Amino acid sequence: MRRSSMSKTVPASAVAAYQVRALFAPLVKVDTEGKLSYVQAESVTSSDARHWTVKLRSGWTFHNGGPVTARSYAGAWNATAYGPIAWAANGQFAGVAGYAALNPAKGEPATKKLSGVKAVDDTTLEVTLTAPDSQFPLQLTPNQVGFYPLPKAAYKDLAAFDRRPIGNGPFKMSGTWEPNRGATVTAYAGYKGPKPASPSITFRSYTDLQTAYTDAQAGTLDVTGVPVSKYAQARTDFPGRVHTYEAPSLEFLNLPLHDPRFRSPDLRRALSMSINRSTVNKTRYGGLYTPATSLTPPSEVGAKTGVCDACGYDPEGAKALLRKAGGWSGPMVLTYPGGLGLDELYKALANQIRQNLGLADVTAQPTADWSEFSEKSIGKKLTGPSYGHWGALYPSMQNTLRGIFTEAGGCMCAHYSEPEVDALLNRADSSRDPATAERLYNEAQERVLEDFPVVPLFYGTYVYAATERVSA
Repeated sequence: MRRSSMSKTVPASAVAAYQVRALFAPLVKVDTEGKLSYVQAESVTSSDARHWTVKLRSGWTFHNGGPVTARSYAGAWNATAYGPIAWAANGQFAGVAGYAALNPAKGEPATKKLSGVKAVDDTTLEVTLTAPDSQFPLQLTPNQVGFYPLPKAAYKDLAAFDRRPIGNGPFKMSGTWEPNRGATVTAYAGYKGPKPASPSITFRSYTDLQTAYTDAQAGTLDVTGVPVSKYAQARTDFPGRVHTYEAPSLEFLNLPLHDPRFRSPDLRRALSMSINRSTVNKTRYGGLYTPATSLTPPSEVGAKTGVCDACGYDPEGAKALLRKAGGWSGPMVLTYPGGLGLDELYKALANQIRQNLGLADVTAQPTADWSEFSEKSIGKKLTGPSYGHWGALYPSMQNTLRGIFTEAGGCMCAHYSEPEVDALLNRADSSRDPATAERLYNEAQERVLEDFPVVPLFYGTYVYAATERVSA
């Protein structure tokens, strides 16, 4: 099988890569019903949500035959959390005790080990967090690549290991990774999890997803991600061979809450209700996305949908709310990053807002690139609605709600915080009962929606196209 690929292979230095998922097995995963299930881990337990015990399944080995033990995890986690190495997944350990010591504001760290990670024996790992966190087990799922183990061989020559990594997953490297060329992996006979359906996968390296898409059309590539610009035609180009999976992501419109013109929640709701998400989804995304009815994607464990009343299309109701908010005068500009294939989408959003609210001047305007957009968004230099996206690395409402709607959130986009929301999130984090945590996270999102600081648009979808040689 030949599949497109666009990044490197060492887990903690490659935030997302197809080949990482082939070469390494996670501790846990979330099954199709949204429940936590175990892979390399036998259990992940805690009595207080701060002190956790990870029990490993015995008998697992790396591709070089070496045993996968608790020390394999502890060593990898320490290396990833150690600031001077500067691996991309470093921040995934920010909640583990001792992280600050490995990432001092000035100077070199005085230690190379997390005080909150201890390998008790070959199959027992004890983890202490800086504060209670009910979502820690979900943080061990596959996309949190910093939590994979590494064999002893990795530390002898990290550069060489980066070119030919040794994992604990269903496939092993059959050669060396070559920049701009890719690599082939073959099924690992010693893998203790479910056996792979294909004996090998060849990953090709692309800098342009459009080229990969064209190669798949020609039959020289078996699986590729579909560029957003091709969503509307993908099912025509690949009849019966477009595969979609729910992503823990949210597409939304940022609103400049610092601007007095946008301070009314009624105005913000009016903008939301003026958008016909179903029509936009059909015409711009080929129906592959799902119109959002909440702030938390349904692929996140326990997330409620159908809680955003202002996410329904209601142009008359929108006009009434606009009048209640005092109306709008002057131009309104929707800003989005150029070069990402978003032009037609934002033109459509601008047209709907203009037509359905009866405004005279609503336009869509791209920045030169992502860098300019990011600088303007973070610096609060945008004067109207703007592009917003959040993709969670683990399937928890915690990641999305904290990322977008807290002062310390990683999104740096909504510029929203509310003490009541913070309190609900803190209670959810510290809950020892998963059901209680889920209820509190949902209450937090409903409290955010009272203020309506952003306009939810769509839940994200992973979209792949395949040749006839690939079965679903």
